[in-house]
Amino acid sequence: MTIDFTPFFEKYETLLKAADEVFGRIREEYPHCVKCDEGCSDCCHALFDLTLIEALYINHQFNRTYQGRDDEKAEIVEKANRADRQAYKIKKEAYRALESGLTEEEILGDLAKKRIRCPLLNARDLCSLYDHRPATCRFYGIPTAIGGKGHTCGRSGFVPGEPYPTVNMDIVQQRLYQISEELVSALKTRYVKMSEMLVPLSMALLTIYDDEYLGIVDSDNENADVANKEDVHG
Repeated sequence: MTIDFTPFFEKYETLLKAADEVFGRIREEYPHCVKCDEGCSDCCHALFDLTLIEALYINHQFNRTYQGRDDEKAEIVEKANRADRQAYKIKKEAYRALESGLTEEEILGDLAKKRIRCPLLNARDLCSLYDHRPATCRFYGIPTAIGGKGHTCGRSGFVPGEPYPTVNMDIVQQRLYQISEELVSALKTRYVKMSEMLVPLSMALLTIYDDEYLGIVDSDNENADVANKEDVHG
């Protein structure tokens, strides 16, 4: 079975378009506060995970973009391997910190300070898949809120405590989960909780999202198995 991801990718791209529009409006309203410019790669070192739809989308665009460009692709894959090892180590340390008694807030605060170079960041400090970058990247540089707490890029000119238009990332995340849930439902996968998965971008690049990985149930094979069992026990 081969699933057509197009309808779900289109829903995700609609969300990305909305993100770009919001960023553009805030940048136009506060031009001296938004410092994002070509060559600025602060957001490209932030530690964050992708939902299922984001992971599938970036994986698809990566393989499509670098088809026939084996050397360039291999270089990015190697960087992804390095980044993924770093991410695993950081998350392992965070888990140990939780076991030691640190609060979730303390751990999240520490994780926010961690830096990992994105494998898609090239030697010129430009994104190799800029047009297909995740939603988190698109909101970086303008005020956001997660769990009711405000955040913004340390290089921006936004003043802490001052009122600004703020993106509620919890709502964005809910929409990403919703699209992922719709996708999982369409997959008819045996992994019914797959829509809840979160992975680093590095792992999204490295993963082979085939039918076996996705746990897709082939109805034709299932029917054949049932028929065989009936023949044996008939």
